[in-house]
Amino acid sequence: MNGAITLIRTDSSDIDFIQLVKLLDADLAIRDGTDHIFYSQFNKIDSIKHVIIARQDNEAVGCGAIKMFDAQTAEVKRMYCLPEKRGKGIASAVLSALEVWAEELSYSACILETGFKQPEALSLYKKSGYFLIENYGQYQGVANSVCFKKILVDKS
Repeated sequence: MNGAITLIRTDSSDIDFIQLVKLLDADLAIRDGTDHIFYSQFNKIDSIKHVIIARQDNEAVGCGAIKMFDAQTAEVKRMYCLPEKRGKGIASAVLSALEVWAEELSYSACILETGFKQPEALSLYKKSGYFLIENYGQYQGVANSVCFKKILVDKS
């Protein structure tokens, strides 16, 4: 089966989101090794109000979320796509839907943090118009962290 992708707006109580995040965390624990404990403290999902789930053939295949960073900026969190579904535009569709939602919520930019050990993520964000910024907040001085920003609405 190779059906169309459906994007669903939900929140962090969604069971599909919780399951996908468990898979994400298991993958990151392997990739990040001993650094995973540091990162996991910033990736709690108990009260995220803006989550996108990608579904294909009645299966949850990808997810992402945004949360407020500051009055003008949304932070992209918990981006994940099932390994066997990668390279098919699912993560790009989720990210684009999150950006549209961020604009609807009056954010003018999105920021995010990923790691050097996630080459798929680095590629996704670069091709989606994100540019490198200095590591922000809790990621300042963290060698494996890579931070990006994308301007959604030019308010100048």
